[in-house]
Amino acid sequence: MAGRPRARMPGWCLPGGPDGACWTRHRARRGDPMSPIPSLPSRDDVVRMARSTTDITGQLLDTAGNITKIAINTFDPRDGSGAEALRVLRQTTAELAEASASPQAQEAFYRIVDTLTRLGTSGAPLAVHPVSEPAQALLAALGDTLLPVLDAVEPAVREASAALGELVDATSPLLPAAAGAAAGTLLALTPLIRAAADVLRDSSPELRRVADALTAALTPLLPLQVALAERAAAAGAGVVRAALPPLADLTEAAATTAKAARPLLIAGEERLVAGLEQIQPLLVATASRTGRAARAVAVRVSAAVSPAADQGVVVAVTPV
Repeated sequence: MAGRPRARMPGWCLPGGPDGACWTRHRARRGDPMSPIPSLPSRDDVVRMARSTTDITGQLLDTAGNITKIAINTFDPRDGSGAEALRVLRQTTAELAEASASPQAQEAFYRIVDTLTRLGTSGAPLAVHPVSEPAQALLAALGDTLLPVLDAVEPAVREASAALGELVDATSPLLPAAAGAAAGTLLALTPLIRAAADVLRDSSPELRRVADALTAALTPLLPLQVALAERAAAAGAGVVRAALPPLADLTEAAATTAKAARPLLIAGEERLVAGLEQIQPLLVATASRTGRAARAVAVRVSAAVSPAADQGVVVAVTPV
């Protein structure tokens, strides 16, 4: 029969197993136990699965409703927010397109891509080159050594940064003048830099000859320089080893002397501060008189240089 399995197979497949599998029903033999039939889920399991499915569906519907409300509130034409958002988006896109379509922007993009390509081409081999391993070890050693130092000086650095920020804020009126002077200096140096670049570009064969001559002259000296550097390093290490104990003794003696002379130093500092406080009025009066005298001289010089500006007005300033 077509539905009967072959004699060599122990049984046949009945559909309805989990995950598309089939249950095999063996032939009844004496002493062979029957295969177990899987139990159906209970009513509580079915109710629990239905509730979980309903909850998940409700959450998905709530999320979709919230997204729809946000989109409607954003692009609602009644309050003008949607039209305004679309207008701003359209204007921003147009400005970006106009800015990126200029030849200067395209050239800048090409240069950036070229620079990144060169950095990647030259930096990728260095990352796997054997010479990078000592550099990485050096950086790790420096990091382990410098971290305690950085932790120790962090409060002082913060205080110094805050003081520097206050100083910059106080000197902010001078910044435009300094920026103008720097810009003028750069503009004055630009022709010189361009002329130097043109000269060097025109003299590239001579520069190549100079480089070849220097290379030919210095190449035989490099081994000798390496040997001399090793000898100098050994001698320097010996000198440092010999000088460290006396230097430590001298430092300890200086620290002891400073501790003993601390009252004298404090008294001297107090006298210096007191003297400055006493001469402060004199310094202020002198600065004020100097300023008035400078203003008087400036007025007289201006009147002498341009006498026709105000002929009926005579300005005279007498320093007090």
